[in-house]
Amino acid sequence: MSASPITRRTALGTALGAMALAAPALGQGRFPNRPVRFLIPWAPGGNLDGFIRLQAELFQQDTGQTLVIENRPGARGTLAAQYLLTQAKPDGYTLAHHHLSVIRHPFLTQRPTWDPVDDFTYVMQQTGFVFGHVVHPASGWTSLADLFAEARRRPGELTYGTSGIATSNHLAMEELCEKEGVQMVHVPYRGTSENITATLARQLDCIANSNSWAPVVEAKQLRLLAVWTKDRLRSFPEVPTLTELGYGMVVTSPYGIAGPKGMDPELTEALHQIFRKTQSHPRVQEFMAANDMPDEYLGPADYTAFARERAVYEKRMVTRLKLSID
Repeated sequence: MSASPITRRTALGTALGAMALAAPALGQGRFPNRPVRFLIPWAPGGNLDGFIRLQAELFQQDTGQTLVIENRPGARGTLAAQYLLTQAKPDGYTLAHHHLSVIRHPFLTQRPTWDPVDDFTYVMQQTGFVFGHVVHPASGWTSLADLFAEARRRPGELTYGTSGIATSNHLAMEELCEKEGVQMVHVPYRGTSENITATLARQLDCIANSNSWAPVVEAKQLRLLAVWTKDRLRSFPEVPTLTELGYGMVVTSPYGIAGPKGMDPELTEALHQIFRKTQSHPRVQEFMAANDMPDEYLGPADYTAFARERAVYEKRMVTRLKLSID
């Protein structure tokens, strides 16, 4: 027995209503119509925090809504990702700073965590960190070749410091040692400032970490041998890159913006365009230039592809180095 016209109209109205609720309502220009939360898995302060908070000002100017910054430090920088996975709705109103430790984390533990690609929505890659090799001038090393030559003469004796086990700079340094056929001892610290203190005291041979070392290098207290960015730094134009030195490596530990799994592609693209505009703003570009922050922009599709490719690398390196947090 066929449905009556009233039943058909009711069914059609119900279906259209469900579609309207499921859609992000972008056609009507209603997104965002309330504040958006942005989770940063690090403590306040530093270039990253300033970078995001400056964009929050521009976000409000552009959309009329507040971008509410919440710092959630701890758990190796994964608390924001955990929140996206377990509590956030895929409605575009909860976003997070996304970084390589989130992609690496599932390979460091036997405990179930998340799929580094499919359990998140990749919105936009933004920038990255500036890493470099820094040594004490009294070492006598004036080039990266000098450092590795000494490591070759003294296998397993020279030390290098990073901001922790299984960080991007740790993995990159191990890859460099593998390319050079040398053995160096990894000494993990909590951050670059501790690396600097230890190197100034001649307790550490080399810093392989992000550019909090810039002021002491400028003061000639420490020496920068190489940087890991694609191009030379504006602040240290005389220092070569790893690519120039023949290693074929660019290591910036790029980071960006992600949301929970299942965000509507139209909504993802709308957020991408909002943040692409904020990052292109002259104030943000000036901030990036002043802090030597590399441009690592990728849109949603390319950022997702990068994450998928990077997950393969992270798994390989974690396995080769036998790294675990269990």
